[in-house]
Amino acid sequence: MNATPPPPRYVAIAEALRARILAGDWPPGHPIPTEASLMAEFGCSRMTVYRALWGLAEAGLITRRRRAGSHVAAPRREEAVFGIHDIEAEIARSGAPYRYERLSRALRPAGRAERARLGLAGPAEVLALGARHFAGPRAFVLEDRLIHLAAVPAARSESFATVPPGRWLLSHVPWNEAEHRISAEPAGAFEAAALAIPRGAPLLVLARRTWSGEVPVTAVRLCYPGPDYALVGRFRPGG
Repeated sequence: MNATPPPPRYVAIAEALRARILAGDWPPGHPIPTEASLMAEFGCSRMTVYRALWGLAEAGLITRRRRAGSHVAAPRREEAVFGIHDIEAEIARSGAPYRYERLSRALRPAGRAERARLGLAGPAEVLALGARHFAGPRAFVLEDRLIHLAAVPAARSESFATVPPGRWLLSHVPWNEAEHRISAEPAGAFEAAALAIPRGAPLLVLARRTWSGEVPVTAVRLCYPGPDYALVGRFRPGG
C-alpha cells in the first residue's frame, strides 16, 4: 500500500496557526502575524503564506481586511448556517471539547439520487462519508457528505479517519459558489440513534452544495438536533 503523501506546505502552516487559535493562545480579536513574519517563521514564500491564511479565512477562523491586517474571528453563531465554516472551530469557540468520529467511507459510482444531490447530469464516481461531531459528550451534528472525485481526485487516497472532511476540503479546494437549503425534518431511526435523540424529534437540516468554477465539488447534509439550534440574523431595510 502506498504511503499517504505529506500535505502541501500551505496546509501544514494553516494547521499550525489553527492549533494556536483553537488552543486559545490567540483569542478572538488577536492580530495574526504579518505575512513577512510568517514567511520568516516558516521559511516559505509569500504565496504559501497567502494560501494558508486564505484557508483559515474560508474556515471562518480569521478575518482579513486591507490595511487592518488579519485577526482571529469572534464567534458568531449565525455563521454556522449561513457560511461555510469549520465545525471544530465553532465548537471550540463555545468552550466545549471537540471530538470527531468517522462513521462510514465508501468509493462508488454515483447513483441517480447522488447525482441529483451533486447536480451532475452524467455518470460520476463519488466518495461517500458519514461522520459525527461532538461538543463534549453530546453529538452536535451528524454529517452525510458526497465528494465528487473528478473535482477532488486527492480525496480518493484520504481516509478521513481523523481529519474531518469539511476542514480538509476548505484547506485543499478553492470554491467560488455555494448553495444552502435549510429545512426542519423529523429524525428517522438512523439520525435518532446517531444523535441520541427520540425518533421523530425535530432536526434542523442544512443541505449544501459547493462548486469550483462550474464543477460541483461536494454535497453535504448536516443534521442538528432542533432544540439545540437557532437561526439568527440582524438586518436593516434595504439590506
